[in-house]
Amino acid sequence: MSETRAPKKVILAEPRGFCAGVRRAIQIVEEALNKYGAPVYVRKEIVHNHYVVRSLEQRGAIFVDSEEEVPEGSVCVFSAHGVSPAVRTNAAHRELEVIDATCPLVSKVHQEAIRYARDGKTILLIGHSDHEEVEGTYGEAPASTIIVEDVEAVAELDLPSDANVAYLSQTTLSLDETSGVIDALHEKFPALEGKGDICYASQNRQNAVKAIAQRSDLVLVVGSVNSSNSIRMVEVARDLGTASYLVPEVGDLRTEWLDGVSSVGVSAGASAPEILIDQLLERLAELGYVDLELEQTAIENVVFSLPASLAGASAR
Repeated sequence: MSETRAPKKVILAEPRGFCAGVRRAIQIVEEALNKYGAPVYVRKEIVHNHYVVRSLEQRGAIFVDSEEEVPEGSVCVFSAHGVSPAVRTNAAHRELEVIDATCPLVSKVHQEAIRYARDGKTILLIGHSDHEEVEGTYGEAPASTIIVEDVEAVAELDLPSDANVAYLSQTTLSLDETSGVIDALHEKFPALEGKGDICYASQNRQNAVKAIAQRSDLVLVVGSVNSSNSIRMVEVARDLGTASYLVPEVGDLRTEWLDGVSSVGVSAGASAPEILIDQLLERLAELGYVDLELEQTAIENVVFSLPASLAGASAR
C-alpha cells in the first residue's frame, strides 16, 4: 500500500513585509521627487532592499555612499537607518536641502544615547559595527560609546563592575540574540541601566516566524542579503530547528530546498515589498504548493507622519 503524502501548503506569516518606518522612508523619497523633481539624492540605500532601490532609481533618485558625493545645494534624503551628527554638519556645510527619513524609532535611540552621554554614562551599544544604524547611533557620543556585538564581547569589556553604564541596541536585532547579551551585561554590571530598543516590527516579524516555523518543514524569508532584520528572521527559524533560507527575489528560490517538504512557511523582512512576496507565492503554487493558510500573530496599525516640508506634496 502506497504511503499517503500530506498535501502541499504554504503558511503565510502576518505581519510580514513593510513596517511603518520603511513605508514612511520610501514615501519621503517619492514625495521629494514630486516636489523637487529629479534628481533627488539619497545618502545610502533608503531601506535595505534592492528592489525598492531600483524602483526609486527609475523614478530619478540617485543613491550615494556619502553626502560628499551630493552636489552643493542639492536635495539630499537621509536613509531610514539614521546618520551621525558629523554627517548632518557636513551636509550643512555643503548647503544641502536635507530631508530626514530616519525611522522615528531609530531617532528615539539617538536621543537616549545623547541623554546617557550627558549623564556621564558609558554607553554599551549592542549591534553590528558595520551596520549604518549603529554607525549613526555611535556617532552621537563616540567618546562615551562601546559597541558590543555578542556575548563574547561582554567578557572582553575592560570596565569595573561598578561602572556607570547603560545599554542601547540596534533596532533590527533578534530578541533572543540580544537577550543573551543583555543578561551577560547585567551579570557583569549589576547597576546597568537600559531597556530594549528592538522595534515593534522586528519583534512582530520574529514572533510570526516562530509561529510558522513550528508548523512548517521549511521557512522562506523574502529580503535582501544586506537586510539585518530579514537575516535575523532566518536565524530565528533555524534556532527552532526548521530549515530556513533568505530569498531576495523569486529567482533565488532553489527547488532542491523543497525536496520532501510538504509545508512551507513564508514571511518577509520589514523592508521587503509585497510584490516580491506575491511572486514567491506564485512560484510555489506552480510547484504544487497551492493551499494557503494565514498565521496571524499581531495586528499592526502604526503610521508615522511625513516631515512637515513634504506633507501634502503629492496633492499639489
